[in-house]
Amino acid sequence: MRRFSVLLLVVFAVVCFAGFVHAAADKDAIKKQVDEIVAAMDGGKTAADFKDAAKREPYYVFIMQEDGKLLVHPAMEGQSLKEKAAPVFDAVAKATPAGGWVDYEWQGKMKHTYVRKTKGALIVGSGYSD
Repeated sequence: MRRFSVLLLVVFAVVCFAGFVHAAADKDAIKKQVDEIVAAMDGGKTAADFKDAAKREPYYVFIMQEDGKLLVHPAMEGQSLKEKAAPVFDAVAKATPAGGWVDYEWQGKMKHTYVRKTKGALIVGSGYSD
């Protein structure tokens, strides 16, 4: 019985560690994706150049104006995030040129989103859910 308990504890620890490593890898990939798009936009590309980024799996990208209008999004392009989901807008609007992570609830799940502002004041973001 004691061996079984130890084995169960080891399996639990491995699963927790694997989840942590996976989340860290996800965060790095998400940050890199957003940073690359911001650099390209700061270099002259437009939001329209990244329409396909809204279809990326598993971490789609959105691009938003400061007023909340979504220029690139898989389901809400052209709509106002501020009007559709004010608490989400409030979190995402905290984007800075240096970039940072924000958390909010979306459709019953916690979302963790890396957002960064371009030189032209557009907000680029991508994230993952718990």
